[in-house]
Amino acid sequence: MPNEVRGVVAEGYEEVREAFATVVAQERPDYAGQLAAYVRGRQVVDLWAGPETDGVDGDTLFGVFSSTKGAAHLVVALLVQDGVLELDRPVASYWPEFAAGGKEGVTLRQVLAHQAGLIGADTGFTPEELADDRALAARLAAHRPYWRPGAAFGYHALTIGALTGEVVFRTTGRTLQQVYEERIRAPYGLGFFLGLPEEQEHRFRSLLPMDPTPEQRAELGAVPQGPATLEAISFNTHGEHPTDLEALPNSRLVRAKGPASVGGVASARGLAGMYAAAVGVLGGGHAPLLKADTVAEFGQVHAHGIDVVARTPAAFVLGFQDPTVRYPWLGAGSFGHSGAGGSQAFADPRAGLAYGYTRRRFAYPGGAAPENVELVAAVHRAATR
Repeated sequence: MPNEVRGVVAEGYEEVREAFATVVAQERPDYAGQLAAYVRGRQVVDLWAGPETDGVDGDTLFGVFSSTKGAAHLVVALLVQDGVLELDRPVASYWPEFAAGGKEGVTLRQVLAHQAGLIGADTGFTPEELADDRALAARLAAHRPYWRPGAAFGYHALTIGALTGEVVFRTTGRTLQQVYEERIRAPYGLGFFLGLPEEQEHRFRSLLPMDPTPEQRAELGAVPQGPATLEAISFNTHGEHPTDLEALPNSRLVRAKGPASVGGVASARGLAGMYAAAVGVLGGGHAPLLKADTVAEFGQVHAHGIDVVARTPAAFVLGFQDPTVRYPWLGAGSFGHSGAGGSQAFADPRAGLAYGYTRRRFAYPGGAAPENVELVAAVHRAATR
């Protein structure tokens, strides 16, 4: 039986359903994924596909890897808005141990912009440390930066959530995950968890590994990763316990603790709903989580150019990616984050749009799945027509 598209779209968004159906038709028969969007106060896209034997629907949860960073830094944005945190204050003023290794002048703004140079540790991290943000933060506090803070930027793939999370803990006495649950996830009923309760485990579907073609496999191996490169350190593939990125969401320990860099599980509804709540397009009488000034501050580009970790062009706003790098038709001030397995989520405040996409099988070549280009374009066309 063919893999069918299920769910609904609002009038005027029929082309989005067609675009999603094309994605599903081009994928393997076991494809499972979801697409959701909110525009100016209503949900206009709520679609999913997956084999009936998998029981996938709009509430199913998938590992979303670095899309988790969006949830983590929405917490930071709220605390900055509250006056609890100050962007240009040194991290060590909140967290004294952080001053070791020449980091005494590193500001919260630099950490959020991936400019702190604290991407990992020389000896690497254990799986238990990577699942525990506070344990990771303790290791990082004693470590020197890998470049002079502020002189460059590079993707803090597995560490940024632990760094900002420790600042949150030192100022509030609550973990970032607790603040997220209390102020964002629970009040809005979002299907996006940083720490999945045991009673919600039935909604989770394990990640399926990337299945590249022979040509794609050759491309993946064309640029070998040296064991001591910044990329190897950032993704923790250099130490005694190299990280298998694809395995992370399939670990119950990771799902239970919800490390703020990579440990979230979500549905597309949850991803899009969080950004809709952030900028006030969720509807239902909900006030926006972020004021216009906060959206403008956190949506400004702070790092643009060659990422010294990935060695590719990139741009970061505060704690989020600038999605206009991948989707240049989006409005200025858009902010969001993709995940290694293929997920993508963002808000375009100027268009009144919030978008979320998930998939079960790890996408080639990693990062936002390539089908997002057509899906985002279709949603944006319909929203701005």
